[in-house]
Amino acid sequence: MKKKFTLTMLILVFLLSITSISTFAEEDSTEEIDIQTYAENMQPGWNLGNTYDAVGEDETAWGNPFVTKDLIKKIADDGFKSIRIPITFDQRMEESGEFEIDEDYLNRVDQTVQWALEEDLYVMINIHHDSWIWIESGMQDNHEQTVERFKAIWIKLAERFKDDSIKLMFESINEPRFLGTEEESQQYLDELNTHFHQIVRESGGNNDTRPLVLPTLDTGSEPEKINPLYDFIKDLEDPNIIATVHYYGFWPFSVNVAGYTRFEQDTKNDIHTVFDRVHDTFTANGIPTVIGEHGLLGFDVETGVIQQGEKLKFFEYMLHYAQEKELVHMLWDNGQHLNRNTLEWSDQEFLNILQTSWNTRSAVPSDNFIYLKESEPVTDKPITFELHGNDFKKIYHGDQVLEEGSDYQIEENTITFSEKLLSSLVTEDDLGTISTLTVTFSDGVDWDINVRVYQTPVLEETEGTTSEFQIPTNFNGDQLATMEAYYPDGSNAGPQDWTGFKEFGYAFTPNYDEGFIGLKDTFFNEIEDGEVDLTFHFWSGETVDYTIEKDRESITTLVEEETEPVEEEATEDDPVEEETENDSTQEEKSPDKEEEATEKEESESTDQTNESSEEEMPTAADNDNHTDSEVPSDQQIASKSNENNRLPDTATTSFNTMGIGLFSLLFGIGSLFWYRKKKTV
Repeated sequence: MKKKFTLTMLILVFLLSITSISTFAEEDSTEEIDIQTYAENMQPGWNLGNTYDAVGEDETAWGNPFVTKDLIKKIADDGFKSIRIPITFDQRMEESGEFEIDEDYLNRVDQTVQWALEEDLYVMINIHHDSWIWIESGMQDNHEQTVERFKAIWIKLAERFKDDSIKLMFESINEPRFLGTEEESQQYLDELNTHFHQIVRESGGNNDTRPLVLPTLDTGSEPEKINPLYDFIKDLEDPNIIATVHYYGFWPFSVNVAGYTRFEQDTKNDIHTVFDRVHDTFTANGIPTVIGEHGLLGFDVETGVIQQGEKLKFFEYMLHYAQEKELVHMLWDNGQHLNRNTLEWSDQEFLNILQTSWNTRSAVPSDNFIYLKESEPVTDKPITFELHGNDFKKIYHGDQVLEEGSDYQIEENTITFSEKLLSSLVTEDDLGTISTLTVTFSDGVDWDINVRVYQTPVLEETEGTTSEFQIPTNFNGDQLATMEAYYPDGSNAGPQDWTGFKEFGYAFTPNYDEGFIGLKDTFFNEIEDGEVDLTFHFWSGETVDYTIEKDRESITTLVEEETEPVEEEATEDDPVEEETENDSTQEEKSPDKEEEATEKEESESTDQTNESSEEEMPTAADNDNHTDSEVPSDQQIASKSNENNRLPDTATTSFNTMGIGLFSLLFGIGSLFWYRKKKTV
């Protein structure tokens, strides 16, 4: 009797188990998805860039190591909730016939997808660089075969992943672009997205409801690109669609060109314009939107193209505003942020600002540095903060808590570090960063303020070629902000000839370890033979002039010969007294005139900024292999390129101006006495 009862219970449990499994599978494949909640749960995201999308022998072709489970776990542990896995199929599939895809390659992608799902990450896979390798021209030049090849990829992927968790989503194509007119390009994209949607939805399994991600043309955010996608999605009548765009910031700031060394109002305005438009078009109408890639285009060269503090301020503001507009953001990382060999972030401050911005706002300083010139007396140095609702707490020098009133003063949102404190940090013969002061707050990230001692940088004479020209430079503790280039007639020289300020990393780059500033062949390729006047701007506020001469492939330095001034003997006919008095009066009045001019410039700058915020500003939609040197279509940025307020404000220029004025005044008075004495004799 006992055995019979036990057997009956086992059978009952088995049947219940089967029923539960069947019910779970049915629910997983048929239950409706709240697409808004789905998108919210994806926040924030990370891109596995330059790996499965790399063109070459395997996933290591572009310099990254093989993907490991530990890497995916690291992403999840660091707080990312979703991962985008770009995939390029070009070299891993047949170009005709059955369009078979390399099975080993698919297995590696599949393995990575499963690792991510095991870490409870939302996963997005796509067709990536195929967009420009064969789809861009193929849709016009070889239309039928291109469409069939595109369809073959999604037939294969839909079948392979149809029973996987709905946390896996499909993105039709990355940054789609095509030959032909704008109208033709939009038709090509609509055609591909139609095939994509139909293939996935008809493939069964969880693909019935799996979220699908559709891009705009170029994943751009211009009205002519987002409006057609909105219309397309609306016509689909599919509740599980997500729109996607990419964002790499206001282009001049993003690559450090045209004097945009600072995170200033034009860059903020671009964030507002783009995110407001995307939100109002998609999110406000029930279509979640993912910024599938975000970053700064200068990162393609190196992350130091944009100054550290300005870079951190950009991401703090951009992420905050994206979340305010309910946009999911996914960091583009091709290996320059998270080192995939060591699984360590290359910039801990950058990671801190990302992680903190996901949940709250941080205070940001006007500068994250204080420059002290070695040859000048140390004075009090103020730094102003945008507190963003936070309060100051304590300030540290190492482990030592600094004393308010003695080491610093706080007035509203400004901290003034005392001359006494700064003088105590200076040691003899030390240049560069001599100390770091850490400001802490009630919430958000703490800010490190680097105290640097410097002397005016010295650039030496040299010669070279257009393919390799390095100016030996003693940076003397300073750091390079930007470079101007002009011909002797004052016209702009070099690439981006709509501005005198050249692109950091594209036209020039500093090497602090080896002590030189390199001018690149991309700069010389667009330089005419003859003289070019260069001005190097440093973050201390110092500027250094340097002249080169190009003779075909040869580059030499031109140095002005110093000549002793010839002293002419004054005569009774010379109006020395009158000229001296006029010069003296001019020198005395010049500071007031400079102040009036400055106020006028600031007023004009404010007016221009307000006007520009209402216009379409240039954006950068593609960062994967950026060497962009195009002129913005409106060219209004050129008028802003010479504004000094984009570079750091220091007392150096003021001291120099006052010194010159004082010297001229004393010289004039001395000349007057000398002339009168001679006349009397």
